[in-house]
Amino acid sequence: MTSLGDWLPSNHDTLFYKSKQTTSYITDGTNRTRMGFAAETPQGEWLDLTYMPRFLTFITSVEDWQNPSTRTSIIITALADAQKSFTEVYRTLYTGFLKNSPLVTDVDLVAMGLPARSDGKHTPAQVPMTIPEAEIRLPGPGVVEIHFHDSGAERKAKPAGVHGVEIAWAILETAPVNWSELTQSSFDTRTPFTLTFEGDRRGKLLYFALRWENTRGDKGHWSNIKAVIIP
Repeated sequence: MTSLGDWLPSNHDTLFYKSKQTTSYITDGTNRTRMGFAAETPQGEWLDLTYMPRFLTFITSVEDWQNPSTRTSIIITALADAQKSFTEVYRTLYTGFLKNSPLVTDVDLVAMGLPARSDGKHTPAQVPMTIPEAEIRLPGPGVVEIHFHDSGAERKAKPAGVHGVEIAWAILETAPVNWSELTQSSFDTRTPFTLTFEGDRRGKLLYFALRWENTRGDKGHWSNIKAVIIP
């Protein structure tokens, strides 16, 4: 079973996509009411007044960092502060409000990108043992599509118990030796995963690797590192 620290990403790009998935689901009107977060409830007030301001500050900070024209030392510091502040409430949302609530199902948790809990009646999802395979498509200038599926399986198939795939990537001058050199990280639950780059990145080498992540946040082995020229 994964620890709390394992499910909560330390990489700001991964946290960016995972938290957007969570927040989009829980702020949907029907889901929000069903799971006990109606606006007039204490949980709803906490969501609106504590969680959402920190979430929006974090999202804005990441978007500012992702834009090379606004990526200054001030922005980098602001992102670190925003991530630390948001991480606190994101952890509270899961452990304090969602994980043990009878109004929240495992289906809800998985749909939010959060670890499902075990009630003792079901076999916990196993650590992924297979490695994702990927095919690259280049549909337009600056656009790279990574189509992924399980090793030896049909196109788009994921192993049982797997929630999605983590994609680590980086634009580098020379081929990386270790996966740790792929400093950007994203998460996707449905193929394909798409990266879009500015014009000044065209012609550069993009390196990437993939690994499965199950519904409890446990991760499998990385694939081999692949490369593609950004069109």
